[in-house]
Amino acid sequence: MWGCSRSSNDSQEEATASAVATDPLPSWNDGPVKTAILDFVRHTSSPGDPEFVPERERVAVFDNDGTLWAEQPMYIQLAFAIDRVKVLAPQHPEWRNREPFRSLLAGDTRGALAGGHKAIAEIVMATHAGMTTDEFAEIVKDWVAVSSHPTLDRAYIQCAYQPMLELLSYLRERGYKTYIVSGGGIDFMRPWTEGVYGIPPEQVIGSQIKTRFEIRKDGTPVLTRLPELEFIDDKEEKPIGIQRFIGRRPVIAFGNSDGDLQMLQWTAGGPGPRLAALIHHTDDGREWAYDRESPIGRLDKALDEARAKHWLVVDMRDDWNAVFPTQH
Repeated sequence: MWGCSRSSNDSQEEATASAVATDPLPSWNDGPVKTAILDFVRHTSSPGDPEFVPERERVAVFDNDGTLWAEQPMYIQLAFAIDRVKVLAPQHPEWRNREPFRSLLAGDTRGALAGGHKAIAEIVMATHAGMTTDEFAEIVKDWVAVSSHPTLDRAYIQCAYQPMLELLSYLRERGYKTYIVSGGGIDFMRPWTEGVYGIPPEQVIGSQIKTRFEIRKDGTPVLTRLPELEFIDDKEEKPIGIQRFIGRRPVIAFGNSDGDLQMLQWTAGGPGPRLAALIHHTDDGREWAYDRESPIGRLDKALDEARAKHWLVVDMRDDWNAVFPTQH
């Protein structure tokens, strides 16, 4: 009798709430992209399905910058490095007369970065080396805890994409192991990826500088970071990094730029069911719209190949009803 006395509005509200509760991807708009993702994951994780993939083989890899969190107007790791230059400047008076540091200290970021990859490498080496791995991890944690995006009015850790957070969680619920495969620094990402994405440090692959094992005078063993590149996890190196650190070809791969093309090719080229997907930045209202001409996250060749090979292309404006997590 209690059920009979309820209004139709109450029933509709409950039905809506139930639908939301059972939808693993509520920030994704209903449509072919969302359906393709849900169908693929369901088929590959359901025993008895013709496309079933054993759990031990369910590997999903994700680029980070522009795929899991925002990368405009500059990579967040580069913002960290620039802030570190300012912190370290009192210890380096010679920087006042040496580019790219002189321009950075004068507030001319554009001028400092005009030197291209060489300037960026100098900035990174000057700010990411010369300390132990544990010391660097603490520096990163402290910076991430207090630093905010210059235009989005939110903390950097709140610049993760809500739809991708939902996807990561859904994949893990369905027995997938989720990895980051990024051109960003591995030791910059590892201190915070577990808290933000639920991805532990041992499942993060990225670019690396060299380290050296040492015993300090007090007998403490440490790993010291050296100002030399060891591995750049970008383009052709991404599949190499996947093979080196994971040892399995992924079943699912998500990227957003030409730097991810080879990772998607490697994933899509395997036997059995495969899902290769691109995040296409099309939303200049809630985020940014950029692709072929962007100096950051350029998406040109990969977009053409995705369309030619019928990979999944996620249109941020049309496929996501929310971009970032709600701020509390």
